[in-house]
Amino acid sequence: MPTSVQIPPLGESITEAVVSSWLKPDGAMVKRDEEIAELETDKITMPIPAPASGVLHHNAAQGDTVTVGAVIATIDESGAASVSAAEPKPAAAQKTTSDGKKASTTTPAAPAGAARTTPPPAAQPAEDVRATPLARKIAEERGVDLSRVHGSGPGGRIREQDVTAAASSAPAAEPQASSLKSQGSSPAVRREKMSPLRQRVAVRLVEAQHTAAILTTFNECDMSRVMDLRARYKESFEKSHGVKLGFMSFFVKACVSALRKVPSVNAFIVAGADGKSVEIEHHDYCDIAIAVGSDRGLVVPVLRNCESLSFADIEKTINDLAARAREGRITLEELQGGTFTISNGGIYGSLMGTPILNPPQSGVLGMYNIVRRPIENPDKPDSGEIVVRPMMYLALSYDHRLIDGEGAGTFLRHIKHCIEDPARLMFEV
Repeated sequence: MPTSVQIPPLGESITEAVVSSWLKPDGAMVKRDEEIAELETDKITMPIPAPASGVLHHNAAQGDTVTVGAVIATIDESGAASVSAAEPKPAAAQKTTSDGKKASTTTPAAPAGAARTTPPPAAQPAEDVRATPLARKIAEERGVDLSRVHGSGPGGRIREQDVTAAASSAPAAEPQASSLKSQGSSPAVRREKMSPLRQRVAVRLVEAQHTAAILTTFNECDMSRVMDLRARYKESFEKSHGVKLGFMSFFVKACVSALRKVPSVNAFIVAGADGKSVEIEHHDYCDIAIAVGSDRGLVVPVLRNCESLSFADIEKTINDLAARAREGRITLEELQGGTFTISNGGIYGSLMGTPILNPPQSGVLGMYNIVRRPIENPDKPDSGEIVVRPMMYLALSYDHRLIDGEGAGTFLRHIKHCIEDPARLMFEV
């Protein structure tokens, strides 16, 4: 009897997923625990391993939406034995003569002057190549043969960076759009199915706008001292800890300090046990979510217990979570439970913005591009002296139902002071 490949439980509140890609084609021979497909939910991408060895038969197509418990394939275990039995045995290297003695066989020599050629290795079928769903999508769009791309991911898995590099090194295809334009044809219109993750992001953002009284307050901070401190110690920091010292660890530390000073920003508004009353849920820990943009959409992995993390711990954890989030290898648990969010729009060159809350959180900090601007010398207030400093705009969006203007202003001003005087972070003042 064939073994069924079922959709496993995907986590709380997740009941369906999309078959984003088949890693093994229909009719292929697979081994137990070998990854045969990848599922995409509204939060994560996860591989499906083979529960047994045998011949794989698909019951669902790529792009199909399936529910938890559905059978997306079967594995014929009897096929494993039949395939191994049908494999031809290697020919003997020696043959026996009529007198019972063994004589070695020789290969006829090639004619003089004939060039010896070695046939090129056969390209691996694209279905058998290990690649992330995003890499497959980019390869399909750019016409890249995955079987000829070298993967840099774990186990040789092809990532989107590998496909992009292969596409840029390949000769450009002959453009055909000019002939269409010359005939006066209308511009092409293209539609594609919105991914579950993008749909979930859209629902969450609209939910935040409809359920919270969102207000945004702004401030700016002088990055001179943080930049000087980072330049002074970045080499020794990397040698000691094996990770680069970035700006994000300073802001995470500053947020932890500000959340302790204004604890309402670290709280939630929740329904009471009776379902009618409204309660405030306070948190004595700081689980800070870091927004990470990717081609699949916005992913917000969580740094747990930031109040107990060092600068090196923060940098290492952020790098690891961000890399796995972009590759679609983040787990559901790593996306849940944040109490506050930081969004760094500055990496995209944004000068200012109004971040949207991540429900049920009550606050989100937006960091933006560092720009050298003329300001009054902060070391000589009221002097009228103008200096040029690297400045960053900060934005705090918050739920006005829980946090008033005084609390929001105090929170944002405390972050400004911590960044402009990093010694505060060392002494927690």
